[in-house]
Amino acid sequence: QLQLVESGGGLVQPGGSLRLSCTASGFTLDYYAVGWFRQAPGKEREGISCSSSSLGNSDYADSVKGRFTISRDNAKNTVYLQMNSLKPEDTAVYYCGAFRLFRACVSSPAGGDYWGQGTQVTVSS
Repeated sequence: QLQLVESGGGLVQPGGSLRLSCTASGFTLDYYAVGWFRQAPGKEREGISCSSSSLGNSDYADSVKGRFTISRDNAKNTVYLQMNSLKPEDTAVYYCGAFRLFRACVSSPAGGDYWGQGTQVTVSS
């Protein structure tokens, strides 16, 4: 079966850090753009970062620029999201999605080919 699995979420205090992982099975992420998205209570699903499959392009939402970094380890078929200087407003369920095209990740996230089930991130004192 083809799937994505997120891991690494948890409870952290403001200013803390977490690293989320998105691992694919049944297909290789080498040929896909991968994006991270989140949904907080009372808010719509928000795209936060996308990474291209081959050219090293990346894109970040203004709310996370300078704090979050997306990276790949193709040998492990995994994409990471390093989150630093976390704020309470970062609290959400975080999802990863795989896309045939980088521009689709950035502009049309509802069209993702594969999605994980999400991992909870809670930032609170």
